[in-house]
Amino acid sequence: MVTTDAVATSPDVDTALGDLQTHLNLIFARTRTLWKESAARIDPELQVGGYKLLTFIERAETANAHELAERFEMDKSVISRQVRMLEELGLIESRPDERDGRLRVLTATPSACAALAELRRDHASRLRTVVAELTPDEIHVASKVFRLLAEV
Repeated sequence: MVTTDAVATSPDVDTALGDLQTHLNLIFARTRTLWKESAARIDPELQVGGYKLLTFIERAETANAHELAERFEMDKSVISRQVRMLEELGLIESRPDERDGRLRVLTATPSACAALAELRRDHASRLRTVVAELTPDEIHVASKVFRLLAEV
């Protein structure tokens, strides 16, 4: 196994890391664009922040505003405005929490779930097209790199 010191002093590694950083920046920029496009496909009035909350709520099946504020490191007032917008757009439903009446349980509506499923199919198809020239082993290596970066 290569030590961190050996990796840090290699000029080839420095060049490779520079390339990696450049491409990560491009991926982040593309991701922001994709979030914006995806939000607009769900509803033209849906903001990117609301889209992120909606996808989290749908994947988690239920959530409350406190969980969302912690997860996304957002002020509760921002969460409250986004939740209200999601409700007004008919994308989430809210009901009192049976265990704690002070909290509201948020769930994605069936129409929101269907729209998100369609988006995921489209995104998966685009990803499949992009990685078509890679071998399964190369895809596994790329996945490992992204997992390691996510853990930093």
